[in-house]
Amino acid sequence: MRGRRWWCALCCLCAAAAAQAEQGEVALKAAFIYRFAQLTQWPPAPAREFTYCVVGNAPLQEALRVLMQKAPVPARLQPLSEPQQASQCQLLVLGMSGRAELQRWQEALADEPVLTVGDSAESFRSGAVIGLVLEPNGLAFRINHTEAKRRGLALSYQMLKLAREVR
Repeated sequence: MRGRRWWCALCCLCAAAAAQAEQGEVALKAAFIYRFAQLTQWPPAPAREFTYCVVGNAPLQEALRVLMQKAPVPARLQPLSEPQQASQCQLLVLGMSGRAELQRWQEALADEPVLTVGDSAESFRSGAVIGLVLEPNGLAFRINHTEAKRRGLALSYQMLKLAREVR
């Protein structure tokens, strides 16, 4: 019986450590996304209030909300459910990994000057400007510079230099 309690306690500790690591990963992703916005220039400057939009990934939405509350620049976070709403955004986080769904969102944007950030390797393959990818050594990102230029976005040299891959 004693061994069983020890095993249960160990399992609970492992689950708590995994949850804490996941929260740290989500907070790091939110910080990356926030910084991407600072290192990008849009063709027409965004209106008074910068709009971050997020599809899916509720923990990432919450982490961005917390980060934005501390931001010195006025910004708002808009959760989206339909691709037609995406043109109101300056930055769109695609928090899904299904190829067909990602394509539907990308097609709805057409040539709009929206910085698309995907939360998976599949989103990058599906045309997102930036793809966040979890690697063994930590979080990395890939940039589709051709897509950024097609949308009229200018990405800073600093961001291009730090990317794991630039197309």
